[in-house]
Amino acid sequence: MKINNIFRKTVVMGIAVLTLCSCEDFLTITPTDKTVLEDYWKTKDDVSEMVTGAYKAMLNNSIQQSAIVWGEFRSDELTLPTGVNGTLTTDLKYINTVNILPANSFCSWGAFYTVINDCNIVLKHAPAVVSLDPEYTEGDYQADRAQMLALRSLCYFYLVRAFRDVPYSTESFESDNQYMTIPQLSPDSVLAKCITDLEIAEQNCIKSGAYGENSWKNKGYITRDAVDAILADIYLWRGSVNHNQSDYDKSVAYCEKVIQSKIAYYKANQDQDISDDGTKITYPLEDAQTAMYSIFGVGNSEESIFELQYDGTNNSNEGLVQMYYEYMNSASHGYTVASQIFNTVDINASTEQGAKVYSTKNDYRFWNNCYAVNDAEETELEIRKMIENQSTIILTTSTTGDTKSTTRAYTSYKQNWVIYRLTDIMLMEAEAKTQLAADDNDVNTLRSAFDLVKAVNDRSLLTGTKDSLAFTNFGTKDAMEQLVLAERQRELCFEGKRWFDLMRYNYRHVEGIDYNKTLAQINESGSPFVTNYNKMLSKVIRKYITGADAISFKLKNEAYLYFPIATSELKVNPYLKQNPVYIEDKSTTKN
Repeated sequence: MKINNIFRKTVVMGIAVLTLCSCEDFLTITPTDKTVLEDYWKTKDDVSEMVTGAYKAMLNNSIQQSAIVWGEFRSDELTLPTGVNGTLTTDLKYINTVNILPANSFCSWGAFYTVINDCNIVLKHAPAVVSLDPEYTEGDYQADRAQMLALRSLCYFYLVRAFRDVPYSTESFESDNQYMTIPQLSPDSVLAKCITDLEIAEQNCIKSGAYGENSWKNKGYITRDAVDAILADIYLWRGSVNHNQSDYDKSVAYCEKVIQSKIAYYKANQDQDISDDGTKITYPLEDAQTAMYSIFGVGNSEESIFELQYDGTNNSNEGLVQMYYEYMNSASHGYTVASQIFNTVDINASTEQGAKVYSTKNDYRFWNNCYAVNDAEETELEIRKMIENQSTIILTTSTTGDTKSTTRAYTSYKQNWVIYRLTDIMLMEAEAKTQLAADDNDVNTLRSAFDLVKAVNDRSLLTGTKDSLAFTNFGTKDAMEQLVLAERQRELCFEGKRWFDLMRYNYRHVEGIDYNKTLAQINESGSPFVTNYNKMLSKVIRKYITGADAISFKLKNEAYLYFPIATSELKVNPYLKQNPVYIEDKSTTKN
């Protein structure tokens, strides 16, 4: 891999100082050839500029699209609308039919490695500035180091979940003449390195809320809560893959750190702990009627932990626009729409037999997540969540789905992309606790998991319908697992979570996974790849009107859950080895 456009011999940046910039300053940086490398890395401002640059690199359109395609599109939640003819349509069609070729544009990992390299550059050069600039203290350096270690780990975690076996480097590449020609590591090796870095980051990262009440920096920069959220997520993933109870314990512990931090901050900054309906506030969650608007419209809500910052004028979230709103200016919809599982309700939604997402129309999310719900089957459901820029509808039992708003200008799209928020963490903890239950008789553990799910569910229900979930209906470990998975879909749909949720579900129910070896090593040893869990596949294929059996067959083993290595990467890095199922495999060729 050749590192281009990252940090050439000339530092190409004109970034407002991190500690002084406003949110608009952060988003309106204009590249200018500023100074040669020999004259750089002298002051605190130089470090701040590069730290800010790493965050700005996360706003890349490719990263936003990858978060949606890697984390959502391969799941049961998104499908292709009719009549789309944009540049990405063919690549999405091949992914949708599991005919993925290494030339597919969504196999590119370059944008994530750009962020990783930005982090590595800071980690290499920042220490020397401590001795050169008295204003850049050891404490400043440790705080910057913590953010870069965490941001780098987050990027590697995305790559592991999308590609499984990836190159891991802590070296900075600062010239067009440098190539990252290193082999892939096993996913266990990469995740272990990420955990080590995150544990260091947690000790030195800025405490959540330290930027002052209502400051966007509390959610736009990585704080201690964000570090703990990433750790909780990685441990939950690793626990699911390796069936490791210790990892589940650690996931629960880090989830609790985040939850208790959010509760403590809320209590310290609010005058009351009673909600509008007179009930005591257990978790600092947004009000049901305005949650969607507060979280995704305004952004940086009370329950947010880490989100990518856009202002809509100087830096538009075009990846979100193209995937969910309009794939080109004035188009009637985005590249994707929601599948029919969101259209109507099903009282069995939280069970293994459930064919739909929602169990009641008294759930605000049923109306707020998609347009035109409660309509005839086959109606294309355009996504409302993260798209609607007005306050949410007021729910009544007779509410009908509104049509898509067409008033937003294509160049004015400021929706942040939420990577972690509190309900996500609560449901992570519920998932880990469910797996920690010894058996169906471990009522206390299962009840603890259920209470977290119910708190999330209750927040979204019409007043007076708070008892829709009863523990007696989910009293077994298997039933609780289904409930958590269903609630995560209701709460976090379209946020880049679902495919990874299904992968964890799959891993928990199969044996023989070797995360200490790459797929190429497993293949070379002559071992077969582990067959995927049939019940996971049955969830994935819910979105297919036709050809579901063929799709299930194409996803037959673990290797098919991951993308192939891009052809362009194989050409420049001789140490890379392709995912074996994409080598002369007829199932990945054009139908």
